[in-house]
Amino acid sequence: MAAQQTSIPIQIRRIIFEKFNDTNQRFTNDEIFEILKNNGIGNSVTIDDMEPHFKQLHDEGLIRPIAQNFTTQWYKLFEEVEKFKCKTCGQEIYLGKLESRVCLQCKAVI
Repeated sequence: MAAQQTSIPIQIRRIIFEKFNDTNQRFTNDEIFEILKNNGIGNSVTIDDMEPHFKQLHDEGLIRPIAQNFTTQWYKLFEEVEKFKCKTCGQEIYLGKLESRVCLQCKAVI
C-alpha cells in the first residue's frame, strides 16, 4: 500500500504547529527548509523553490512576514495553529484559529 503524498504547504504547517506554534515566536524559511530536508524532502528542492509555498501560507492568513535578508525571511503567526483530522480523507490538517475549517487536501468541511 503506497503512502499518501503530503503537499509541501501541509508539511510546513505541521512543522509550524510542532515547533513554532506561538504568535510571539519568530521563525525563518531557512529553519523550516532545514527541517523539511532532514525529513526527506529531497535534494532536488532548493530554498528558492520554497518561496511560493510561504507566499501561499501568507495569502491564506496563516503567517505574516516581518523581515527579510537576501533569501532568509522571518515570519510570525497571525494566530496559533490547531490540529484536525479530516473525516473524509484521513489527512491531519493544521489550521490557524481564524482560518476556514476546510481540509487542505480534499476540501471537505472539517
